[in-house]
Amino acid sequence: MWLVTAITFTFCLGEALVGYKSNSLALMADAGHNFADSLALALSAFALWISTKPADNKRTFGYHRVGILVALVNAVGLVTMALVIFWEAIQRLQMPESVQSIPMIWMALLAIILNSGIAWWLTAAAKENLNIRSAYLHMLGDAAASLGVVIAGIVITLTSWFIADPIVSILFALLVLWSSWSIFTESIQMLLEAIPVGLELAKVEQSILNVKGVVSAHDLHVWTVSSGLIVCSCHIVVEEQLVSSAQCIQEEVEHVLEHDFRISHTTIQIEIEDCGGHDHKIITSASHHHHHHDHPHTH
Repeated sequence: MWLVTAITFTFCLGEALVGYKSNSLALMADAGHNFADSLALALSAFALWISTKPADNKRTFGYHRVGILVALVNAVGLVTMALVIFWEAIQRLQMPESVQSIPMIWMALLAIILNSGIAWWLTAAAKENLNIRSAYLHMLGDAAASLGVVIAGIVITLTSWFIADPIVSILFALLVLWSSWSIFTESIQMLLEAIPVGLELAKVEQSILNVKGVVSAHDLHVWTVSSGLIVCSCHIVVEEQLVSSAQCIQEEVEHVLEHDFRISHTTIQIEIEDCGGHDHKIITSASHHHHHHDHPHTH
């Protein structure tokens, strides 16, 4: 993944330079679009690398969060870039500027070869890993996008219809907006410690309750620390029994959460159904409400 990222970054710089020299806004926009994707790649690589580090470090969550903050900053940068391209393209629609189409065509062809090559190289790994799969899809998207530049270049070569350049650029600006918007919203969601996209709390709760031996569950929190790292904490109530058998129930709950929802990090507090004659259920439901109103992050 790091290699793919490095190749793409280097290529973006080259493409932007050629775009600048040949006065092709479409090439510069394509470079920007490629840059947006190499950024997504870098984040995937970062997430993969962090997940291999040992978890006993005090700052594991901190490191994970760095990736999200970087994603957020970059997404904002990309949106700005898309708007600049948009603005410039609209100026050029009103006053078309001449573009050297030959370097434009060659550079875009090179982009197609590079992106499809990398996509082909990632095919096998993409089936197993979600991060790599998104990288693979990005690469295919880039190859398709560069085809747009080639077409614009050919149109300009044959007809000198320079307006093709800003038209393609506007399409790219929209593409960049679209791809960076998803990074933007996802990183905001993670920083707000929201439940991961596509995961329903009710289903998680039901799965916990379905485990044999669990009487009830409360104080359930599920949140995302970083891409691919989902964390859960909850309290489960069990009947009076040996600590070792309660431990088995806890392990079963952990197994279910990991298997069904890919929640890799769970903290489960076990409580006994009726503790020393007190009506424990009333206490837990009261503390349950108290938790949620005052500080949802007591852990």
